[in-house]
Amino acid sequence: MKASTILLVLTMLFSFGLAEAQETKPKQSPPDSSSVTTDDGVTIAINYGSPSLKGRQLGVDIAEVGKVWRAGANEATTVSFDKDVTVEGKALPAGKYSLHAIPGEQKTTFIFNKVWKKWGTEYDEAQDALRVDVDNQETSDSVERLKITADKSGKIHLAWGNYGLSMNVKAAK
Repeated sequence: MKASTILLVLTMLFSFGLAEAQETKPKQSPPDSSSVTTDDGVTIAINYGSPSLKGRQLGVDIAEVGKVWRAGANEATTVSFDKDVTVEGKALPAGKYSLHAIPGEQKTTFIFNKVWKKWGTEYDEAQDALRVDVDNQETSDSVERLKITADKSGKIHLAWGNYGLSMNVKAAK
């Protein structure tokens, strides 16, 4: 009798433990994505963690000016192209890349890195496939959570806070 009671109690405790372990809290920087086939036939797929500002100041507390930033949260932000492309007029072979950025006062440098399967803060400059500079844009609407999109024209746009960044992607000729 005692053995069966102990077994019953252990079974119940184990069951409650499993049920509690299955309850998951939402990520503070949930995954997001954007995918499009452009007018010139390039499929662009972007996957990233979408952090919130939470009162932090861009360029100071997060995405610091002059420092490599992971362009998202959690695992590395990835961008893939199914065809060879040009980004801001510079050639980039078809493939999957991690996306990083170096924010600046007037311009931001986007970095396409060959190593994409990694934690977002890992970065090796020797693995860069391409760097392009784009102008910083100020927007009138503030965006609390980072948003990265691609549209049919081939424009990849990043919006966060009162800032926006855009780069043009075209099929290579």
